[in-house]
Amino acid sequence: MIINVNSEDEMKAFGATLGARLVGGEVIELVGDVGAGKTTLTKGIAAGLAVDDDVQSPSFTISRVYQARDGLTLAHYDFYRLGDAGIMADDLGETAGDEMTVTVVEWGGVVEGVLPIDRLTVTIQATSESERSLSVVAGGEKSRKVEVGL
Repeated sequence: MIINVNSEDEMKAFGATLGARLVGGEVIELVGDVGAGKTTLTKGIAAGLAVDDDVQSPSFTISRVYQARDGLTLAHYDFYRLGDAGIMADDLGETAGDEMTVTVVEWGGVVEGVLPIDRLTVTIQATSESERSLSVVAGGEKSRKVEVGL
């Protein structure tokens, strides 16, 4: 599925729609160049999950965790600065298997072997200064349930 967004606000709105559909246990991989809008999309997902905290990029901290609606947790990982995930791969593996956690991963290549096959992969491409094209691909049954109706 391809979705076109024309602004940062539209990216957040798409993320909020996606976040509202999540029930826990989902893994979302965000793929795109620096500045493509991965963290902006995550802010929208957080809004859809009713996260009250200010969502920030975990580029320097590697991960951030937020409390969400219905007892859920949003775990946001950014592996951009890691050449080897090391112990963070174990952390991600545990988090991705938790049915009460929604896991969002940026720069997931370094942890490809840990990411579940059943994940929603959103590839973001800049088509202009403010416009983005999002390719959304479901890798299994759980992620297909999220994808349907987006």
